[in-house]
Amino acid sequence: MKKHVKLAAVMLATGISCAAQAAPTSAAEDFSPAQQARIGEIAADYLVAHPDVLIEVSKKLQARQNEMKQKVYTDAAVKAHRLLMQLDGVPVTGPADSKVIVTEFFDYECIACSMMSPVMEKVMASNPNVRFAFRDWTIFASRFPESTQASRRGLDVFRQKGAAAYMAYHNGIYRTGHNEGKLTAEDIETAAKTAGAGPEKQEDYAKSDSLIANNDSLAEMLGLSGTPGIIVMPAENASPENTTVVPGVVSEAVMQHAINKAAGKEGTPGDRIAPPGLYQRNCSCSPPGSLLRSR
Repeated sequence: MKKHVKLAAVMLATGISCAAQAAPTSAAEDFSPAQQARIGEIAADYLVAHPDVLIEVSKKLQARQNEMKQKVYTDAAVKAHRLLMQLDGVPVTGPADSKVIVTEFFDYECIACSMMSPVMEKVMASNPNVRFAFRDWTIFASRFPESTQASRRGLDVFRQKGAAAYMAYHNGIYRTGHNEGKLTAEDIETAAKTAGAGPEKQEDYAKSDSLIANNDSLAEMLGLSGTPGIIVMPAENASPENTTVVPGVVSEAVMQHAINKAAGKEGTPGDRIAPPGLYQRNCSCSPPGSLLRSR
């Protein structure tokens, strides 16, 4: 452990020393190379003696990186607002005149999406005035054909029976607990029949595949790196201040905070992410290699 702390300390101290040497006009010019090297050694010795400083620096660095990543996500979502509001054929539930819309990019083979499903159910029940859109993003299709099969059947259920039946099917798939290659054709058909759907219309496969391809392109535009990818924003006048992108599994509290912010009920200018401590876990699914165009 001390060896790792020493190595980290030396790396950090070396970085500090290099930064000082790189400064074009700074006090560093007043020190000789030997003196600058000695300063680095002193800094490294101090950090070894005070490892809590390394931990604190690491936490601040991670927070800064998360903030920068969130800004990139949010700016991309705001730019894509018009496309996210184009919902022809996309399964949606909630009032059409809702002031807030929550969009989830998901894959039925994704274990993280399965973990997020009960959270979304609770969030939907608590926010009947919010509109929810579900965009199939079949990132696992190249490995598990049931990914595409389940998405096609879900879109078919939505076209046949509407939002209520679709949600029954959608949640039914995740309640099987089968994902990452364990989902079966029998699971899919059982969920569809339980939702009240009739026989699948295979002639509509092209229509479903076109919608899935559009979702893939939109996810790429948004810079999403896996599923679930959730965007919470107002239906009109979206801005970085009222838009939140959730790249992974989070708690109900995080989702509620994002919805309140989009509705103008919570958040301040520059508040791009949920309050610290609310994240349940920040995990998401992504297949090996490039996850884009994986169908």
